[in-house]
Amino acid sequence: MNTATLHQYTPKNAPPRADVPIRHMDFRFEASEADTRFYLNTELATAYFEALSIFLTFGEDLVIDTARHHRQFLKDTELKRRVTSLIGQEAIHSKMHNEWNDVLAQHRFPVAFYRFLAHNVFKYGFKQLPHRLQLSLMAGIEHFTAVMAEFFMKHEEIFFETDDEKQRALWMWHMLEESEHKDIAYDVYQTLSGSYPLRISGFALAFITILMLVPLGGAAIPVLRRPRNLLSLRYWKDVRRSVGLLFGPKEGVYGSTMGHILDYLRPDFHPNDHDTTAYLEYYKERLLHPDTGLLTPYLVKEFVPAKRV
Repeated sequence: MNTATLHQYTPKNAPPRADVPIRHMDFRFEASEADTRFYLNTELATAYFEALSIFLTFGEDLVIDTARHHRQFLKDTELKRRVTSLIGQEAIHSKMHNEWNDVLAQHRFPVAFYRFLAHNVFKYGFKQLPHRLQLSLMAGIEHFTAVMAEFFMKHEEIFFETDDEKQRALWMWHMLEESEHKDIAYDVYQTLSGSYPLRISGFALAFITILMLVPLGGAAIPVLRRPRNLLSLRYWKDVRRSVGLLFGPKEGVYGSTMGHILDYLRPDFHPNDHDTTAYLEYYKERLLHPDTGLLTPYLVKEFVPAKRV
């Protein structure tokens, strides 16, 4: 990293940045309690999110390594502190999803095989990219998780179609924190690079990974778990419904948010152009209230990193 090229990036009309806490969680997952059709009682759409859970642990680790590498080049102590929060949140995301993935393995999800695939893709692919492109990829990945988090913040009812309280808590916790730190990776990228072509290159890699490779992995899961699904009319009806829930223009997680996804292509884009402040306030109360919060039974401790010079 050539420190002579660094410049301090400040988004236009930037509001004061809220603290980003690191929360240690303990969900105590049990295989007997797991709902393998938790996403609106679908098999294929649920399989997408379970594939995402497996693969995202490697994505989280890439974000952590990239953030740690680039933190040393930052001059702004507040941004450095926020990067520490990002690293902390992502590390616990990876740990908790790995624990959940171990439960999925007990339900015949191809966890070991997908971990093998992801390990090699990241070790011999993404982690061999130049550091500047890894930084751009980190910002691109965080854009997709921010879009997904905002979608689910606006569709809270989806989480309550299942009785699996712990899986619900896992995804709602992840949703909350992805929205909390959605601007950090982008601000680091703009501070240390700011190159528009490079930013779009990272976005393209994230797009291919999240909207092409992960869906392929998800699509294979129902067949790997139950080969007879290929001959089941009921399953193919599920496929049609699931594709709509993921990619449909009205209710699809990605289909209905494609405008938000592609907004990243604007040269003057910033994650905070999509304001989720009100949703964060609502969900912090809904999830973290000391007496009634849905996450409170699983929260071990919470702290905000101190600022260091």
